[in-house]
Parts: sequence; structure tokens; C-alpha cells
Amino acid sequence: MTLIKPFRALRPAPGRAAEILAPPYDVLSSTEARERAKGKPWSFLHVSKPEIDLDPAIDPYDRAVYAKAAENFDHMSKAGALTRDPKPCYYVYRLTRQGRTQTGLAAIASLADYTKNRIRKHELTTPVKEDDRVRQIEAVNAQTGPVMNGYPAAPAIDARLAQAATGTPAVDVTADDGVRHQMWVVDDEAAISELTRAFDALPALYIADGHHRSAAAARVAAARGPGGSHGYFLTVNFPHHEMTILDYNRVLRDLNGRTPEALVAALKDAFSVTASDTPVRPTAAGEFGMYVAGGWHRLSLRPELIPAKDPIGRLPITLLSRNVIEPLFGVTDPRTDKRIDFVGGGRGLAGLEHRVASGEMAVAFALYPTQMADLMAVADAGGIMPPKSTWFEPKLADGMVNHVLD
Repeated sequence: MTLIKPFRALRPAPGRAAEILAPPYDVLSSTEARERAKGKPWSFLHVSKPEIDLDPAIDPYDRAVYAKAAENFDHMSKAGALTRDPKPCYYVYRLTRQGRTQTGLAAIASLADYTKNRIRKHELTTPVKEDDRVRQIEAVNAQTGPVMNGYPAAPAIDARLAQAATGTPAVDVTADDGVRHQMWVVDDEAAISELTRAFDALPALYIADGHHRSAAAARVAAARGPGGSHGYFLTVNFPHHEMTILDYNRVLRDLNGRTPEALVAALKDAFSVTASDTPVRPTAAGEFGMYVAGGWHRLSLRPELIPAKDPIGRLPITLLSRNVIEPLFGVTDPRTDKRIDFVGGGRGLAGLEHRVASGEMAVAFALYPTQMADLMAVADAGGIMPPKSTWFEPKLADGMVNHVLD
């Protein structure tokens, strides 16, 4: 088995992509998806968030929801909105956001290599979300949400993808959020073989976004047994140096019995603390912005508190947790503690100010984004990153390519 291989994608028929492409299933609530899909009968949200076509009161994990996904998926295929390529191909997928591009390869990746940790993880999964993806795959008999992977430095692959991404793309759609999605089909046998060999020579792939989807695909494959296309899972693989991780910031509901002045005083044990007239966007792992009582502060951690050789210990969120969130706020399990919440960097520093100024939260901390090199180092060490450490932008579109399980 090779690390990746081509596949017969089920994808939008010519000219239909703009009607079909949708945000990933896990970035919209059911209410948001229902609103987004209004007047769009061919939106892939009818497959990825099928509860939008049922009673709003329904549990999104109800069996009827998965049955509806299968019904809608089948309808889109039979009506010709989605068509399946006659032969296995690769698909070059380019994302462009705010003038920055990343160009990757849509392919199916080996679950055997996933099991052997050649396709490496850095996050834990939750049983409820994993079960949900298993039921979705089984219901539609397909993998409909690509896993976003990064691959290590490979200039020859980068050049080959750039070469393939010339000429008129099969898909060229700019979504509502301004992200441009383009795709070129690679159906030449020599080019396919060259890409397969090049990827097979890589030491590893790194899951960036899609731990639940990959884990679910592995469970389906284990249940179905050896042989068949279920031994591979749907991926888009990008050069790690082109991928963008935004900051993933923290807000807390109270100051754990302190006044703002007492909090600043307590922070000075580990940080140099400087008031700022403008919002603070950190420029290094040991630097943080803090918004409290209507004002910003820059926090700079003492250098000796930053471990040099611990890939998890030097992450921005670990440094904040060990030096602020745990000792000063008493939050030791951010997965379950209701006093803490997470704010993706796409909402900007103004989003942090709003959460505090509204009275909902008492303090906000802005973090330096996790770097891809740090993510890869954690995965190489077999480590698990703290929850909500990474927020990748832009996101892949659901509906662009689907892997039917033969």
C-alpha cells in the first residue's frame, strides 16, 4: 500500500460548484447552517448538516438525521448535481485568502499508515463527535469531509503541484467569506505515478484539521475488514510552510476573587507587565496580550520559564496555562471547566474586547499562534497538544471532493 493514491471523486458537475460548496460541518451550528442553506437546495449543508431539513427540535445525533443525509446525498447524485469521475485521479486544490495561497493535493491516504503513526496526530478526540462521524460515513457510504494534512519540506512536490495548477481550473469559486477555492484534475497516468512516488518517499504526513474524521474512517475500516477503498481516507495535503494557523485565544468569566489590580500584581511574579494604549498582538510564544477592566497589558514571560527542549511545554497555550490559567485562576481542565472559553483568531482582538466589555467575561488573553513546526515536533514526539491549540484558516470546502466507499 502506498501512502496516498488517486481515487474516483464524486464532485460537483461542471458549473455546479458555486451552488454546492459549503463550509465544513463543524464550523457552523445547526441554526447557522439552516440560515446559510435557505434558498440553496443544492448546498452540501443538506448532506453535512442534514438536521436543517428536519424539525428544529430534533437531536442532531438522531438516527433520522443520518437517514436524511443519505437521502440528500443520493438525490444530489441521481439529479446530476454531483458526478463521479470514470477513473482514479488526483486533484490539486488551491485556497486563496487575503492574497495568500496554499496549494495541496486531494488524495486518499492509507489508514494502515495512520495506524502505524506515519500519518501523525496531535489531538485527542471525543467519543460523541467520533461516533457522529462514523454514523455519517456509514449512512452515506462515503467520506464527505476531507482531512487537512501538512507535509514536510518537499520542493519537488511543491513544484509539481504548482505546475498542475495551471490552465483553466475545473472549479473556481469564491465563497461568502472571500476565500477562493480552485481545483484542477490530474488524470495523466505519468503525473499520477510521479506524485504517488513522491509522497510515498515522505517520512510522514501531519493531521492539521480533521482528527475526528480520520479516527472515524479508521473505525469504519476496522469494522468492514481488509480490502476495499475503506482502507483509505479522504485528505487534502498541503506544504506545511504554506499553511496558516491563527491564534486561539482564551477568555475567563471571573478573576477568581481578585481585583484587576491584584491580578496584575500576581502576574508580575512570572511576567514583566506593561500597560498598552492599543490592543496587544503577541509576537512570540512567551508574549501575551491581556484585556481587563477596559485596558490592554503586554505580558512577557521570564525567559527562564520557557523550556527549550520540551515541544509541548514551549507552546504558547502551555506557557499561559502553567503560569496563569492554572495557578491564578484554578482552571486545571479546560475541556470541562465552564469558567473558560476559546475564541478563534478570525474574530480578531476586537472579538476579545467585546466578550469582556459586554460583561460576559472578566478577562481575555491573546496568544501567539502555534507554529506548524511546533505542531510537527509534538506529533513526532508522540505528544498530544492541549485542547484548542490550533485554528487553521482558510478551511476546506465540503462538497468539493467526496470519496465513495466501493
